[in-house]
Order: sequence, then C-alpha cells, then structure tokens
Amino acid sequence: MPIAILGPTASGKSAVAVAVARRLGGAVVNGDPFQAIQGLAIGTGQPDAAEQGGVPHLGYGALPLSARPNPKAFGASVRGWLAEASKPVLVTGSGLYLRGIWDQLSDLPPVDPALVDRVRSWGVRLGVPTLHRYLAAVDPARAAALHPHDAARVQRALGLHLATGGAPSEFLSRPATGVPPGWRVLVVAPGRERRRERVVARVAAQVAAGWLDEVAGLVATGHADDLRALRPLGYAAWMAGGDPHATRLDVIQETQAYAKRQATWFRNQLPEAPVWDPDLEPLGAAFERLGLG
Repeated sequence: MPIAILGPTASGKSAVAVAVARRLGGAVVNGDPFQAIQGLAIGTGQPDAAEQGGVPHLGYGALPLSARPNPKAFGASVRGWLAEASKPVLVTGSGLYLRGIWDQLSDLPPVDPALVDRVRSWGVRLGVPTLHRYLAAVDPARAAALHPHDAARVQRALGLHLATGGAPSEFLSRPATGVPPGWRVLVVAPGRERRRERVVARVAAQVAAGWLDEVAGLVATGHADDLRALRPLGYAAWMAGGDPHATRLDVIQETQAYAKRQATWFRNQLPEAPVWDPDLEPLGAAFERLGLG
C-alpha cells in the first residue's frame, strides 16, 4: 500500500518521508516536477546525501533541464518510479501534479506553443492580475480557484480558452478526486506563523548552500532560456540581479505566498486526509495517523 507525504514548501515533509521509508524499509519517491530537474538541486530543495539518510530516493534530478513537465506526463513518470520502488513513500507539495500522479486529470486539448508564448508575453506586459480578471470574465469558476498572481496556471487556463473557445474548467475538472483507494496519506501542516518562519529559514539555508552560484552557473552555461521556460520558484528573481538583500526578501515573499496556496489546496481538496503539525506533535503521532503506530 503506497504512502503519500504531502504539504507546503518548507513544512518538513521530506524528512517525514525519509523517517517513514526507513521504518518500512522502503524508498522515497519524488512527486515534485521541479525537484525532478537536473541542475536545480539547491533552489528546489532536492535532498542531499545527508538528508536522504541512507534511504533510497527515486526521481530526483532525473529529467534534463530541457524537460517541460506537465501534470499528466509527469504523473506517468512518477507512477513508473513508484512501481520500481519497494514500499514507496511519495512526497510532493503540488496539488495539480498530485492529481496527475493519481491519474485524476482530464485529457487536455493541445495548445499551440506559439499561443502559449503569446499569452506569456501578455502576462509580462500587462501583469498577471490583468490576465486573471480576463479569465474571470470567460470562466469565473476557474478564476475563483486561482490566485491572481499564479502566473503559470492563469496563463495555462487562458491558453486553453483561446485554443478551444471553451471554459478551461470544463477540461480541468473531473469527478474522480480525493485520496485513491489503497493509498495512505498524511498532510504535514505547520501553523501559519511557523510556516512563514520555516520559509525564511529555508531560503537562508539555500542561499548559504550556494543558490546564487547555482543560478549563475546555469546562466553561464547557456540555460537561461530553460530557467525562464520552467519558471522554478525564486530563480527568476535571482537572475534579475539587483540588491541581494532585497532579492532575498522578494524570494521569501514569493515562497511564502506559494506555501500558503499549497496549504489551502490540501485543506480544501483533501479534507479527509489526516494532518500532522511538526511543531506541536511528536513524530510518533505522524506514524499513528498513517497506521504505522
């Protein structure tokens, strides 16, 4: 029976996944599309050897920088890694990609790459909130589900609308939701203030580990366009240069906003999932909620 450890960025879910896998004699399987990309180890938080703690890890740094993960294709890749693992423990913070892993997404019609680029250029020129308002006019349901600054998903929805003439929510919704049969899940959910503090500490640790050098190295080796296309959290801010202190504050704010959206998604979309607060409860409580007590 596979296990999924879920939660927002900086919640500590990767450490929980390692502890669970060690207890089971199993392996940790990555379900985060950006942690699957080579060359983004520091900025995406790919666990290093010490953090892996001798537990097998699958799917980290497994895809080239030229990859452009989408939820359905990436979900198929993760299902392959799950099948390879003995007693797999999935870990991810992305609700949309979790739907892809669980095969809970509808088949999406193709969108011409030129149209994708056009919508992205509108976002740069007009601002994502303006695109969000346009989305609200053509598909109120989808707009209500997205944060006005969620550039990737707002632009994806508008691309679908322009390609099909229909409401994106018609293609993005599907009755099969919730935890699939046979899965055990745990949502790692620190309180709001501790979540924000954890993000500050995470960004500081990433900078100390050489995140800026990682970004500079990727740009120097010709991967700036890959970073712009992938849009991993924080990388664009560091690429833009400017005062490092101000940039760090921007990255912290961006990450905190993302973590808030993640926490809201798990709370609203998986209300049946057991929740564990790492700052208030011992690890044994997490094991008990997974039926491993």
